[in-house]
Amino acid sequence: MNLSAALAYLDQHTNLEATAGRAEGLSLDRMTKLVHALGDPQAAYPVIHITGTNGKGSVARMCTELLRAAGLSVGTYTSPHLEAINERIAWDGEPIGDEALAAAIGAVAAVEDLAAITPSYFEILTAAAFTHFADVAVDVAVVEVGMLGRCDATNVVDAQVAVLTNIGHDHTDGVGSWRQAIAGEKVGIVKPGSTFVCGETDPALRPLFEATEAAATWWRGEDFDCEQEILALGGRAVTLRTPSGTVHDVFVPLHGEHQSQNAAVALAAVEAFFHRPLDPDVVAEGFAAVQMPGRFEVVGREPTVILDAAHNADGARACAETLREEFTLGGTIVMVAGFLEGRDPVEMLDALGAADAGLLIACSPDSPRAIPAPRVAAAADSLGVAAESVPTVDEAVRRAMGVASVDDLVLITGSLYVVGPARTALRAEVES
Repeated sequence: MNLSAALAYLDQHTNLEATAGRAEGLSLDRMTKLVHALGDPQAAYPVIHITGTNGKGSVARMCTELLRAAGLSVGTYTSPHLEAINERIAWDGEPIGDEALAAAIGAVAAVEDLAAITPSYFEILTAAAFTHFADVAVDVAVVEVGMLGRCDATNVVDAQVAVLTNIGHDHTDGVGSWRQAIAGEKVGIVKPGSTFVCGETDPALRPLFEATEAAATWWRGEDFDCEQEILALGGRAVTLRTPSGTVHDVFVPLHGEHQSQNAAVALAAVEAFFHRPLDPDVVAEGFAAVQMPGRFEVVGREPTVILDAAHNADGARACAETLREEFTLGGTIVMVAGFLEGRDPVEMLDALGAADAGLLIACSPDSPRAIPAPRVAAAADSLGVAAESVPTVDEAVRRAMGVASVDDLVLITGSLYVVGPARTALRAEVES
């Protein structure tokens, strides 16, 4: 199976990311049968399993680089992708090649009839990742949950370390005890005998977290934390404490206070995996190598151009806070934004601080779930923000770059279906 055939096979299966993102009757039955037909590749290596509303992608990349700095071969599975599907399956920080991706998807396709199920798009990719990691014989896999946890396709792993970054308002109707409901699903990745690294500090959720069958639970604010952070050029210098000790003045080359907390979670997770402290030089080397495309990523100067996939209200608030704290504006903000259904455009724009923008350019993400650009522009108008509406991401990027002066800041934000295509378009412009 070549890549074209593999992707065609993939597209023949239900893709919840491209539809409503909601399904009833979720279970692990299909995924369990699928990986069993493949010989249970997910059992061939130890796993660090990561869930949470925000930050799990950053923590996954941080864990990967810390493990690599410690000398291990690391497979990393994340979702969704920013520009190319290959990004989801990485080996030692490099996305899977086209030929290897086709082979991994082909291996799944070959056993679909044997498994006697029809897997989803995400289940196929997850099984392909587990198969690839077994084939290349990784020392450890870092696996990011796709959605929630308990019934997520990734939860067929029996992880040695389970990580929860936080609980926020996403993938929920917000009715009743929604935080407890979400926490109950996410904590479903914690397996008997594992170490549970808990980054959520809400005391109301503590009894639920204490009820897992983990052999040990490490609590942020008690067992581990970011003790100090100092703003530095291109990131932050942080002091991180874990049950094993404290490392001082570690440079984390990412923007935003939230990344300091993510760094504390990641270091705790890796030390829990090793059952020992990491050498400070390994910690410094690992964090120095971390890159987060599309997460408050500065991709241009004069004007300053920032990409940030702030896809929910908590992420939008973090984006606005980072912009206020770390960037001094000589001009104005030109904001490009687009969202998917399930988001309130007014809430998102308010959280992003759109009122501070000189111009909001609304666009429609390339997704069946896209909120039409005119609705986003109308939401901006209701907040008193000057707004324009354009049909596509490419047009929005061209318009923003056309109106921005060298002193302005262009912020491209909202859905990954905005940030990813914008990143591609901007790179193509530079290379042309």
